[in-house]
Amino acid sequence: MTSRKVAKVHPFFTKPSADSTASSFQWLKPALGPKRTCLHGINLIPQSTPKVAAFDLDGTVIKSNHKNRSKEAALHWEWWRASVPVKLEELHQEGYSIILISNQALKQQHLDGWKKKIPLISAALPGVPFRILAASAKDGFRKPMPGMWDELERIFAEDGVRIDNNASFFVGDAAGRTNDFASTDRKWAINIDISFYTPEEYFLQLPSAPYTLPGFHVSSLPKLPLLDPPMAQIIPDAAGTELVVFSGFPCLGKSTFFRRHFAPAGYTHINQDTLGSRSKCMKAAEVALKAGTSCVVDNTNRDISTRKHYLDLAKKLQIPVRRVFLLTYVYRNVTLCIRCIEFVGSMDLAWHNNLYRAYVHPSIESRRDIIPYVAFIGFKNHYEEPQLTEGFSEIIKVNWVFEGSEEERKRWSMWLQIDGK
Repeated sequence: MTSRKVAKVHPFFTKPSADSTASSFQWLKPALGPKRTCLHGINLIPQSTPKVAAFDLDGTVIKSNHKNRSKEAALHWEWWRASVPVKLEELHQEGYSIILISNQALKQQHLDGWKKKIPLISAALPGVPFRILAASAKDGFRKPMPGMWDELERIFAEDGVRIDNNASFFVGDAAGRTNDFASTDRKWAINIDISFYTPEEYFLQLPSAPYTLPGFHVSSLPKLPLLDPPMAQIIPDAAGTELVVFSGFPCLGKSTFFRRHFAPAGYTHINQDTLGSRSKCMKAAEVALKAGTSCVVDNTNRDISTRKHYLDLAKKLQIPVRRVFLLTYVYRNVTLCIRCIEFVGSMDLAWHNNLYRAYVHPSIESRRDIIPYVAFIGFKNHYEEPQLTEGFSEIIKVNWVFEGSEEERKRWSMWLQIDGK
């Protein structure tokens, strides 16, 4: 009896079963980031090289399966196209570091199932070392936020390697095209300043398709002088004790404005985030004013009833009141004489600044806790425009102008979002 020859199939095109051993891949512990929300895994021993070939996972390297969250579906996967593993092998041979970048803000049980899929994919790439970073929360690691790239640069720097952005690229399917679910992959590539391709462009050599990038970007802001009118006086020449009440969305620069202008003039800083309650703010203001020290109430002070507490205090102590109004374009049709910091874009800009200072500021020591989105919605829904009839002797307007180093401006100018398209 003649034996029958069996054709050998390249391992690229076979998929290990869920029961097979895939020991070449490992999830590294602990995860990255202050709250351990950036998952980090490696296949084989990936080398750090100046050239980075980065890929989104679902919808780019493998077919997307977001709609099916069952345990069985978590372990099922298919290459996006048959050419994908071949191309990854070619890139490895050409000296690229292969990096997978993925957003996976899932419930824990679904995240655990998703993590089990990666060793199966790695087993189908037996000769391709790669590194994977996955954002498991809606924070600074989630694309298009630059956190995962920042971590990659840090990891490579520990190996003595500086990434060459001009020789690196990113491939992703969230590209802002008509049928795309989002544009976050393209925005991420723009943020980190590397070339971007869709899977169709990179793997199939198809021409590029039209796209749009929705959402807020600081490039939409007009160029405005710091003060309006330009010769407005922030600190009065006349000596005397005064109470200044700030107002505006969170993250519109109120505290920075105080430090730059009022602190050098000896004003006392009254802030509820620091003191803990309105009653403590009232007490601190009363103590300062009775001592003959001018003070600034640096809170959002969103409505008439909130501001009235301080107006009543000033009247009781017979202190003139000025109001520095931090205004946005939502309230630009104001007929009052106003000097304020106007953080253009209203809530959009305030939220952008919130994300920047919590996750993106180049100085980690300068970063602050994120303020929940609901705080911005609450301010917008309950805001009451200040009026002289409330009892203020003056209302001041100051425009928002970004101030910082070139590196700070570069990062502030990124596409910043942790949700949406």
